[in-house]
Amino acid sequence: MKTRKILGIVGAVMTLGLILAGCGNKNTDNSVKSIQDKKTLVVGTSADYAPFEFPVMQNGNKKIVGYDMMVAQKIADNLGVKLKIENIEFPSLISELKNNKVDMVLAGMAATNQRKKVVAFSNPYYTVGNVLLVQKKDADSFNKVADVKGKSIGVQQSSTQAAIAKSQLKGSNIVTEGVLTGLTTELSQGKLSGVVVEREVADNYVKQYPEKYAIAKVKLSTPKQARYFNIAIRKSDKALLKRVNKEIAKLQKSGELTQMFKKAQDLQAKNNK
Repeated sequence: MKTRKILGIVGAVMTLGLILAGCGNKNTDNSVKSIQDKKTLVVGTSADYAPFEFPVMQNGNKKIVGYDMMVAQKIADNLGVKLKIENIEFPSLISELKNNKVDMVLAGMAATNQRKKVVAFSNPYYTVGNVLLVQKKDADSFNKVADVKGKSIGVQQSSTQAAIAKSQLKGSNIVTEGVLTGLTTELSQGKLSGVVVEREVADNYVKQYPEKYAIAKVKLSTPKQARYFNIAIRKSDKALLKRVNKEIAKLQKSGELTQMFKKAQDLQAKNNK
C-alpha cells in the first residue's frame, strides 16, 4: 500500500510537471525565432509619406523605399532574414499587425496613448514636427489659427495630424482620407485649403513642387505623445521588441539614423527629377 501511495504521488507530480511545462511552452515568446524560421521579416507600411516611405521604379519594378524602409532593412539584417514590405492604408495597419498579417509596422507612426492600448511600441527613432501645407498662392493668407476658420483642412485618417487638427484648428472643416497623396492632390486642385502634415513630408512637397505648395505660418504644437515616430509591435512579442530597441540604440549611437534620413531625402529628390 505504501509503495502504491508513493507511486501515486510520483505520478501526480509528473503529471503536474507536464501540465506546467505545457503552459510554459504556450506562453513562450517565439517572436524572434518565428521570423528567423520563416526567413522573412514582414513589415507593414503606408507608402504615401515621403521621405519615410514612397514607391519608386527600379529595373522596371515598383519598389517601396524611404527612411522607414532603411530602418526596417537594418532590423531584418540584424535578425539574419529577408525583408518583405506590405503596402497597407494607414488606418488598417494596427489591425493587420494584431491579426498577424505583418510582424511590425514602420509608417511614420507615433506611440499615442490610444494605440498603446492595443500594441507595443519601440523606442523613438525620429523626432516629429507638424505644419500646415497650403497652396503657394495662399502662403500669406494663413498666419494664425483664426485664419482657417470655415476652411476645409485635410488630414490622414487615424493619424496624429487628425487629432492635432481637430483640437487646434477650431472652426475649420476637417476632411479625413486614408491616403495622404489624395489629400495633397485635392489641395492642389483647390478642393482643400490646407493639409496638416509632418514637417519633413511638407518640405518634400515644397521642394518637389515649389510653384504649387508652401508651408503656412500657422503654428501647430505637437502633443508630447506624438513627438516621435516609433515601431509598432504586438504586445506579446517582447523578445522582438527588445531586439528592435537594441538595433535602434546602435543606429542612434553610430549616427546611421541621421545618415539614412539624409539618404532617403536624396533618393526622394532624385526620384522626382
